[in-house]
Amino acid sequence: MKTLILLFTTALTLSVSAGDGANWRPKERWRGFNLPGMFFKAYSPGHFDEFDFQVMREWGFNFARLPMDYRFWIQDGDWEKIDEAKLAPIDQAVAWGKQYGIHTQISFHRAPGYTVARPAEAKSLFKDPDALRVCCQHWAYFARRYKGIPNEEVSFNLFNEPPEMKDEEYGKVAKTLIEAIRREDPTRFIIADGISYGTRPAHSLLGIPGVGQASRGYAPMPISHYRASWIGNSNIPPAWPLNPFLPTGFCYGPAKSPWNTPLVLKNVPASEVHVKFQRISGPVTFLASKDGKTVRETEFIPQTNSPAWTNAVYYPDWKIVQGTPCDELTFQLKENAKELAFSVTKGDWMNLQSIRFVSPSDRREAVLQFDTAWGKPMHHEQVFTAWEGGASFQVPDPSGKFQPKYEDKGMQYLYNKILFRWDEFAAQGGFYMVGEFGAYKYTPHAMVLDWLEDYLRLWKERGAGWAMWNLRGEFGILDSHRADAQYESFRGHQLDRKMLDLLRKY
Repeated sequence: MKTLILLFTTALTLSVSAGDGANWRPKERWRGFNLPGMFFKAYSPGHFDEFDFQVMREWGFNFARLPMDYRFWIQDGDWEKIDEAKLAPIDQAVAWGKQYGIHTQISFHRAPGYTVARPAEAKSLFKDPDALRVCCQHWAYFARRYKGIPNEEVSFNLFNEPPEMKDEEYGKVAKTLIEAIRREDPTRFIIADGISYGTRPAHSLLGIPGVGQASRGYAPMPISHYRASWIGNSNIPPAWPLNPFLPTGFCYGPAKSPWNTPLVLKNVPASEVHVKFQRISGPVTFLASKDGKTVRETEFIPQTNSPAWTNAVYYPDWKIVQGTPCDELTFQLKENAKELAFSVTKGDWMNLQSIRFVSPSDRREAVLQFDTAWGKPMHHEQVFTAWEGGASFQVPDPSGKFQPKYEDKGMQYLYNKILFRWDEFAAQGGFYMVGEFGAYKYTPHAMVLDWLEDYLRLWKERGAGWAMWNLRGEFGILDSHRADAQYESFRGHQLDRKMLDLLRKY
């Protein structure tokens, strides 16, 4: 192994691309997979496999993201001590990438001070200067180690999926890490994941030479993570395509102004009202009012280990419990309402899944459904239509952003949900790719293929590269264990040929 490291390190000093520079961007669209060989210290094998690089090249793909856990390469749990010998599997992956013409992206999925996985890091990259200092040390080490390898072969991905936060706060941390890399390797191409778990670009990083960003392709979550045990409230049955003009179901508390506008429904007939919640970040106080007068005011306090709550999780960073109430909130609207308003008057936020209206006379039902788009206010003046055919929203859109752009309903939904933000970012000169996307094994296979094709068409239209999660495993095209997929034997693995052919098409 020492011999491999010596040969590899020597090769680094000899491989310099004349095309490298501060404004480097990939000449061809990246298309490939995440290879999670060092993804999680507790259960990942701790190495990568040549087979993956071989078949990616054979099938025409050109990109591998290596999402990694820094605990693999530290000594005795001390995050300030890097064991060089433990980096040999990464060296080998980069060498295979060069051999097979696969660009390798080195990604800190768990970085010193931040992860989206559990358990959380003891110190926060965003709040603790010590964590930021140590993360800078790790990136500086990697920058020195791989200096000289051209950007055509290797790029860096700072860390995985920063949470919802202010753009400038994320930018401050990301710029500090970029500077640590630049001091060692001034021209290394760097990808920073978008804010809010990769769903929106960070405009604070726009214009920094040699820095792009990465979005995600997991919306809507009921498709991508149906029945995923590590995701709260993952048992919502998936459906595709969705109505592209559904309004957001998030109701925000006063602290999240200007998003905290009420949901207002007009011309609502007398009925039983059943409110179903998708997620509550509590405690919160929920208010329903008819024509300005309170109809129902309820306090919700999510609790772990309570039979009244499901998927309840305590988040130490925020010191808050989020969960889903097992029961609907039900009340009687005894008279017709010119305006029926819903709002959060105290607390953080809650996410509505649906509001169901039942006629007291003949038990006819109408259901209003919601999207899960974070970070935009409720629309006002949503008009309740007649019972026949169900209730629907007439949603005003003064911005004009969400006027029909695609005839395909699924593509329009994804544009409204995700792509419009990244279009605006690209129009300002920003480079982006899709760092992760895919659907867990329990989502119906035909639905997954339909959904994936809508995403792939949109990305190809924009020239955006992508990396599926994953190549082998329960999101991927090999050994995914989908009960309803047809597999063929392929070199000791089970291949989902339909999904492979779809990916190769785009």
